[in-house]
Amino acid sequence: MTDSTPVFAAIEDRRSVKRFTERAVTPADIERLLDLAVLAPNHRMTEPWRFVVLGPEARRSLGDIKARARGRWITDPEALEAARLRMIESLGEIPCILAFVQRLDDDPAVREEDYATLWMAVQNVLVGAVAMGLGTHVKTGAVLEEPELRTLLGVAEGERIVGLVHLGEPAEIPPAKARTPAREFTRHLP
Repeated sequence: MTDSTPVFAAIEDRRSVKRFTERAVTPADIERLLDLAVLAPNHRMTEPWRFVVLGPEARRSLGDIKARARGRWITDPEALEAARLRMIESLGEIPCILAFVQRLDDDPAVREEDYATLWMAVQNVLVGAVAMGLGTHVKTGAVLEEPELRTLLGVAEGERIVGLVHLGEPAEIPPAKARTPAREFTRHLP
């Protein structure tokens, strides 16, 4: 099912892009996308978001951090070094990485609302990127808790890294994955 409106098309065309061209993402593109992020619904207008744009050096550092975190189970030093270099190289090839950071409210209910707000901000960026001809890939996982990553991103006490978004011009766009229609998950109450 496709709709001809640009918003519907951007949502329907969004994919997790794993390979990007070498074309840089401009500062103006990044600013435009982050301006969309802050338009996310935000109950109480807490504005809990912080954004970090990783330049080339920071992306290489991220590659080193991810490789060391993943490589804790690799006992062969040569294999570990080869894996580390591959990770650094692969992350260095991504034109832009955005980190989404949440300022943690002391009130658990507000903190939960703010977490949802951050993910709506991410979705705004994902859809906006498609509309701009860019691709994205959202990354989460245990690496977000690594102290070295928190230091790299300047994440303070009372903040958490919600996710990383890889961003760039797609080198290839993967085909859509089959999705179960929403009606299969929907109940209508009288």
